[in-house]
Amino acid sequence: MAKPRPLSPHLQVYRPQLTSVMSIMHRASGAVLATGSLILVVWLTALAAGDDVFGSVTTALHHPVGQLVLFGYSLALVYHGLNGVRHLSWDLRIGLEIRQVYQSGYLVLGLTFVVTAALWLLV
Repeated sequence: MAKPRPLSPHLQVYRPQLTSVMSIMHRASGAVLATGSLILVVWLTALAAGDDVFGSVTTALHHPVGQLVLFGYSLALVYHGLNGVRHLSWDLRIGLEIRQVYQSGYLVLGLTFVVTAALWLLV
């Protein structure tokens, strides 16, 4: 009989850390931006198609569900951009100490909500 190999710990063993959660969120926000860009394509195509089509798309985007989708897209855009700047600073070897990594992580999360709220309140 083969010797039983040790199993890697399951996700239930470890507590999620800020760094791992933000990494997953960065990938997810990139996927949201990639698929959500189809909304921009539909909007631009409707703009080129004429007033009737553009009016229908605009009406759909002003619906509460459309507003929720646009809010989620803008939240993903702001988060991905701010976290991208954070990653660029790491490429320049700035902020690599664990304390600085956590500080910049909390800063990105806070700024994401502040910038997104300001964007929606001003527009």
